Amino acid sequence: MAIAKRRTKTEAEPAPLPSADELLTYYKRMLLIRRFEEKAGQLYGMGLVGGFCHLYIGQEAVVVGIQAAQIAVDSVITSYRDHGHMLACGMDPKGVMAELTGRRGGYSRGKGGSMHMFSQEKHFFGGHGIVGAQVPLGTGLAFGHRYRKDGGVCVCYLGDGAVNQGQVYESFNMAALWKLPVIYVIENNKYAMGTAQERSSAGELSQRGQAYGIPGSAVDGMNVLSVHEAAEEALAHARDGNGPVILEMKTYRYRGHSMSDPAKYRTKEEVNKMRQEQDPIDNLKKLILERGLADEELFKTIDRDVKAVVTEATEFAQQSPEPDPSELWTDILLDA
Repeated sequence: MAIAKRRTKTEAEPAPLPSADELLTYYKRMLLIRRFEEKAGQLYGMGLVGGFCHLYIGQEAVVVGIQAAQIAVDSVITSYRDHGHMLACGMDPKGVMAELTGRRGGYSRGKGGSMHMFSQEKHFFGGHGIVGAQVPLGTGLAFGHRYRKDGGVCVCYLGDGAVNQGQVYESFNMAALWKLPVIYVIENNKYAMGTAQERSSAGELSQRGQAYGIPGSAVDGMNVLSVHEAAEEALAHARDGNGPVILEMKTYRYRGHSMSDPAKYRTKEEVNKMRQEQDPIDNLKKLILERGLADEELFKTIDRDVKAVVTEATEFAQQSPEPDPSELWTDILLDA
């Protein structure tokens, strides 16, 4: 089953290059995620971030490209590698950093930490620590869009490890039966925790929905323009009432699975090769420079501005007080 396309074009006709403003916006958003995650890694090493912490460094093009194709009513849900998704949704870096450090100014008032932040205003529904648990919830969010007839689509992110969980296929089946407006984005960063994807998953991940009639495609997840184009087509397909779509984003994480993972299951040469040849931020910068759309001075200014945002977020987090002990008894279910 092919994805329905709103625009018609021949296969030989290239997609038009986005404007300079659009390209620079993609660059700024990816760079913000990169610098934010680098700082989060530093704070974790200093003991200022408790619990688990999974960094998004290397995968920035996926969420930035998809988010740029969404509209305000759309919802987003993901797993524990979620800081990049929050920032791409427009959540305040100060609130995200404060939550990472367990402070009252955080999005979950310092009680959720890295994996459990939410923003109803930005239609971001987590951040979930259980592998694959977000997929049934994302399917439910899609049902909500259909029930309300608000024209929204749920973008549900999962990893190449989560795609082998049973509840994922129950969700695929229900979404296909009811033609729910949901995009299942498989962020295939090549390693499910420490196991290479080709050692744990048979077949092509993009085709995992074939049995249910769900169209799927594999996308270069290190190229923000390829991601954006695929997202536009998938969102149009779902928004027009044609049901779910699977997008397998072939991406890569530069750090370990979490901050406690030394990542000895892959070589330094492999990581360096990806950084040097396929880095999404560096390659977009090269494209912008080659097209004469900006100069090095502008990129230096952007880098300073982004670092200032991250510094401000860090200072806010460190100055924000810890939650009051009474918070132990709020936001919980009490059977009275």
